[in-house]
This record gives sequence, structure tokens and C-alpha cells, in this order.
Amino acid sequence: MKVIVVGAGIGGLTAALSLHQAGIDVELFEQAMGLEERGAGINLLPHATRELAALGLVPALDCVGIRTSGLIYMNRLGQVIWREPRGVNAGHDTPQFSIHRGKLHGVLARAAAERLGRTRINSGWRLIGFDARRSRVVAHFHHEIARDRISVVGDALVGCDGIHSTVRSTLYPNEGPPIWSGTMLWRGTTEWPVFGDGKTMVIAGGNAAKFVFYPIDISNRPTLRLANWGIMARIANGSGAPPIRQDWCRSGHLGEALHFVRRFRLDFIDPVGIIEEASTFLELPNCDRDPLPRWSFGRATLLGDAAHPMYPVGSNGASQAILDARSLTRHLSSSPNVVDALNAYDAERRPLTSQIVLANRKGGPEGIIDIVESRAPEGFDDIDVVASYDERRTIVQGYARMAGFAPTPSEANA
Repeated sequence: MKVIVVGAGIGGLTAALSLHQAGIDVELFEQAMGLEERGAGINLLPHATRELAALGLVPALDCVGIRTSGLIYMNRLGQVIWREPRGVNAGHDTPQFSIHRGKLHGVLARAAAERLGRTRINSGWRLIGFDARRSRVVAHFHHEIARDRISVVGDALVGCDGIHSTVRSTLYPNEGPPIWSGTMLWRGTTEWPVFGDGKTMVIAGGNAAKFVFYPIDISNRPTLRLANWGIMARIANGSGAPPIRQDWCRSGHLGEALHFVRRFRLDFIDPVGIIEEASTFLELPNCDRDPLPRWSFGRATLLGDAAHPMYPVGSNGASQAILDARSLTRHLSSSPNVVDALNAYDAERRPLTSQIVLANRKGGPEGIIDIVESRAPEGFDDIDVVASYDERRTIVQGYARMAGFAPTPSEANA
């Protein structure tokens, strides 16, 4: 069996490593000229880390990321709405990692080069079409610089080519562009003094304007951490097209970001200061797509953001792509029929990720901050009067169960 993977992002690289581990021949094609380490901070939830542990990658992740110990939700005034342990502190057998997206991508890319061989990872090749024939699939690629075209034959084609997926647009030619929520996201990294234990995430403010802060790497100076920060703010009602194309590489503008962060009053950090200290940062519109009725068509299927792009709440984007990759591998390695395997993968992963996409549109677990801020916009004296513990727990832990990263009873009791 040979699988053609289109896109060498987190999902594509994890799929390639997993398929290779299962003894399946795999070849990657990436449109970019090189596998660059770019982006800002992301989180790997324990159920995704468990899958990367099966690939032997946790030691490498420990070298470039932080094992997240806890999460705090606050209102814009710094009052605590919810606090919970994370990763192994919450009873999981594998950690949650807060990590720079580029560093995670680098870990996966180096492992893929070592295990598959560099000749199986092709950069600069853009997919221009494919033919899913009865017994094989033929993918056609164009190299922008070499001005060359090739056709590659395989048994299956997996579209891991992101929110602007060519594979998806081929399967659904009338879908149209991604759907904009009306919010913009600014993200960057800055070396900043250690907060608390140096391993805790903080998310403050509701979806009208949210501030996110968490450490992602150890600094050369013990009193500092390389910290990820983010601002997500509503600038429109979401009924129109975004002002810019969603692009991980677009630089942000300081004045636009600061306009929304000045409303925060947080004792543990100066939101304005951490942004002004950043040499550069990124901006992108907050977009997703409607869940699809089907991912797999014959010998072609979708994975990660190509299948289920979602709003960046609940720390689920990269984690769900990793879970997709491992599920795909299990089905392809256990079924003699490729088409049946892709359909089984579709049936397993699509309903769950569709729920997450729709839940994230409502704020995901961070929706509890919206509820509290709507009821007590100027703060509170007693959080339980504003929203009971049971109401808060139902929202936050209910999301974790739905998305698959709540500790199992055996883990929680270990």
C-alpha cells in the first residue's frame, strides 16, 4: 500500500510518521518550499500527547516545550472564574504541552526526515488535481520554481492541506471561502517574568475581547519564560468576508492589538507591556468551515484543518489533527480494503470533530467567561453568586468529555 499525503503541517507529518510506523509506504508533498518553523504558541492536550508518545516523541517535546500544570479562567479584571489542574496534574498518564507551533512542527519534521528519509518529503509541489480511480489514485503536482509537473500514483490520498485545502475544494467545489466569525486574532511570543509555577495557562476576558497567556519554553535566564500571548477581539458581526486572508505568516499591527487589550486589569501581568516587548507578532481572522456530511470519497479523504477547521478555543486544533492521523493509520493498517478503511476513519472521526467545531463557535469551555462577564460586567464579590460551581463545572468539564480529553476513571484514581 502507498499513501500520498498532501500537506506537511502537524497533521500531515503525524500521519506520515504513523503510517510509516505501521509499515505503510507514504510520500508527502508540501506546497511551501521548505518546512519552516513558524507561528506562535499552541497546546497539545493529553490525548494527543498519548498518540505522540506512541511515536516515541515525548522526550523531544520535553526539550522544546512546557508541561502544562494548570489552567485559570479570569474575567477582564483578573478575578478567577475557574481553576483546574492540567495534564499529569489532572490524573492523565501523559502531559499536556504548551509549545511553540514551530518547535512542534520541527520535532515532527526531523522525525519524519530521519524515519521516512528525505526523499519521501517533497517541498515546493502544489497539488493541482487528482483522479480517484477504481483501483488507484493519481495525484498531479506542479512545482512553481522548477515549472515542472508530475503525476504520482498511490492507493490512497489524504488531504492535510489546511483550511484552504485543494483536496477539499475538489471534493466540494461549490463550498466557497472559510466562514469568518467577525473576530481577529493577534498572537506573539515574548520573554517575560515567571508567573506562578511557570507552567500555568491563563485565559482572561470573554470572546468580545480575550487575552491569553502561557509559557512555552524555558528561557536562558531562570526568572524568565518564553511566553505566548494572544488577543482575540470582535471587530465585526461576522456577516461579511474577513479583511485579510487567513495566513499564519501575516505580521500584526501594534496599534490595532493594543486598542483591545487596554481594557484588561490583570495583577499578574501587564498586557500592554508584553505586547510592546514583542519584536514582531502575527494576525489572522478567526475562521472555520461548516462541518461536512462526508470526508472520504473512494480513495481520497481529509484530515486536520482540511477536514474540520475550528476556532482556536479549547486548545483543540492541533490535537484533533493528531488524533485524526492516528485513527487513519489504525484503519488503513487493519483493513485489506482501502476504501472501507477510509470510510471507517470518516465514521469514527467526523461526528466528533463536527461537535467540536460547533461547540467552539459558542466559545467552547471559555464560554463560561462570557456568561460571567455578561452577568457581572464590572466584576463580582462572590463568583458562586454569579455562576454556581456546578454550572461552571458542567460547561468546562462537559467540553473536556465531549472533546475526549477528560481523565478516564483509572487515570483520575491513579
